[in-house]
Amino acid sequence: MTTQVIDWWAIAPPLCLVAAAITALLVDAFAPRGSRALPCAISLVGVLAALLASAALSSHSRATFCLPASGIEQPVNCSWVIDDVTLAWWLIILVSTGLIGMLLQPSVHRGELPGGELYFLLLSSATGALCLAAARDLITLLVALETLSLPSFALVGLRRRNRRGAEAALKFFIVSVVATAFTLLGISMVYGATGSVAAGRIATSVATGAAVEPVIAVGMVLTLVGFGFKVAVVPFQVWVPDTYVGAPIGVAAYLSVVSKAAGLAGLVIVLVRFFSPYVDLWSPMVAVAAALTMTLGNLAALRQSHVVRLLAWSSVAQAGYLLVPLAAGGSEADIGAMQAYALMYAIVNVSAFAVVGAVSAWGAVTVDDFRGLVRTRPWLGLALTFALLCLAGLPPGIVGLVAKVAIFRSAVEGELTWLAVVLAINVALGLVYYLRFVAALLTPAPVRAAVAEPPASGQPGGQREPHGAELFVVIVTFIAAAVLSIFPGPLFFVLP
Repeated sequence: MTTQVIDWWAIAPPLCLVAAAITALLVDAFAPRGSRALPCAISLVGVLAALLASAALSSHSRATFCLPASGIEQPVNCSWVIDDVTLAWWLIILVSTGLIGMLLQPSVHRGELPGGELYFLLLSSATGALCLAAARDLITLLVALETLSLPSFALVGLRRRNRRGAEAALKFFIVSVVATAFTLLGISMVYGATGSVAAGRIATSVATGAAVEPVIAVGMVLTLVGFGFKVAVVPFQVWVPDTYVGAPIGVAAYLSVVSKAAGLAGLVIVLVRFFSPYVDLWSPMVAVAAALTMTLGNLAALRQSHVVRLLAWSSVAQAGYLLVPLAAGGSEADIGAMQAYALMYAIVNVSAFAVVGAVSAWGAVTVDDFRGLVRTRPWLGLALTFALLCLAGLPPGIVGLVAKVAIFRSAVEGELTWLAVVLAINVALGLVYYLRFVAALLTPAPVRAAVAEPPASGQPGGQREPHGAELFVVIVTFIAAAVLSIFPGPLFFVLP
């Protein structure tokens, strides 16, 4: 009996996050009360270590936790695989987690959120996201999905004495449990139809006709439900608006970026690695889901005046855009286009949430409350304006336009002309609410607007200056989006 050899370098990035999560929790428990910045600092060190470990893996593909096999079957029966696509997802997840960790620090500093618990939950959830992108068997996928989800429920309801947060966490939990139940049923059906949970063996069974056809098809559809929930695909988007509004702003940003990226990685793995022979079956399903998701998201966003709800429905619409390359067939070029759009979306969406979080402390809730922000707070106003223009795909936000052209090209080359038309119509719909928000930012504010005339510091509801961490996130994301608008080449680093 032999002991399996583990490639420790291949699992080093998630281990770095786990170590940082445990350390942050313990340090916060035993450190003096005045050391509220320590958990954040430890978390950032863990994220940086994970990024460096990921960079060390970029030279060639690696695999570990492999099933006993021989010959050419060996590479396809590994539960953990690191390739260029995995590393691209890891980059998006880790960079976003680091920025969002800094975005949450002001709430910890003010005592609104417990630092140790917050960063323990944040890094634990991010660990699940990393594992999801590297998984190559259904059991690892399921465990990673739950590791991503369970801390997220607590993050949403972590604010003390906040009924809206508790209600949002409960809704989030109930919908997630139902989605997970469907996924479990789907996995059991796939296992029953193929006799395996490994990607290679399932794909081989499907391709050779060895799988039980009706069972494997239904199992595939049910397995996708849990990942559709994370991405907020219609009809699994019902939790999004209430959860984003009830959660702390930084947690809402995490759900809209990291959780969505992990869900997309899971969808790509399940459809492309496990069920690629069924592309003619799942491609139309994903195309219809993409069309419905982007249309519902944009139509709902048109009616919103609450800023966080607007961004919530905007994230639903963006999920529809992100599904377009997968609907086109999921080739290497399609996945590269999806990841390019996901990287753009992560940068500008974190930037938008960072500005909203800083300004909401002055009592700004609706779009009208942000009126005149460019004049009163130029850095914040310009950063939010640029982020919205990137999401809309309008100059000078060229990075958003380039990313939209990439997914539009995937639809056209995948012979999904009808989806390309729906995409174009929805991009036009998105212009309405994005430009309405931009117009409010650029319009001179009335005398009693929340942003133009905040109350004096120290009074109830009074103004506070943006925290240094908030400003750092705003500046870094703004510069990154501006540089990528001039030199968009780095967006497509995973394209063949």
